[in-house]
Amino acid sequence: MEEKTAIYPGTFDPITRGHIDIIQRAAKIFHRLIVAVAHNPGKHPLFSVEERTEMIRESLAPLDLPNVEVETFSSLLISYAKSKGATAIVRGLRAVSDFEYEFQMALMNRKLEDSVETLFMMPSEQYTYLSSRIVKEIAYYGGDIDCLVTPPVARRLREKFGYPVHAD
Repeated sequence: MEEKTAIYPGTFDPITRGHIDIIQRAAKIFHRLIVAVAHNPGKHPLFSVEERTEMIRESLAPLDLPNVEVETFSSLLISYAKSKGATAIVRGLRAVSDFEYEFQMALMNRKLEDSVETLFMMPSEQYTYLSSRIVKEIAYYGGDIDCLVTPPVARRLREKFGYPVHAD
């Protein structure tokens, strides 16, 4: 049987427990899953691509996911997927509000390269409200983010916003 590779792309600014939920579940479906951190200066990320990549690796380290890799990319997603031999792009859908944009992107990617499918995955119920934007806003105001992100991410957010850092 041919090995199936999937790309899970995103800005991951920062990675949340919702993202990790999708990663763990997608890793069970594909032989190889590449978490692809996008260089997207147009989004004005809080963390550099290097910081985001490191936070993802730190967050995934305690999990047993030998088929998951973390990389960065700065090209057209479909070109990157093709260069990695991917047969699928994994995208998370939290709510109907995500659907229109994701559907449009999936159709455009199919038009550009019909050998790569888009797989939509819903996060587990407890993460349907969770987004990186919300996490950053809560952290900015000093709110409790420990149940939303992993300890390494919470530490970096507290450092970034000048709040006391708890031990991991």
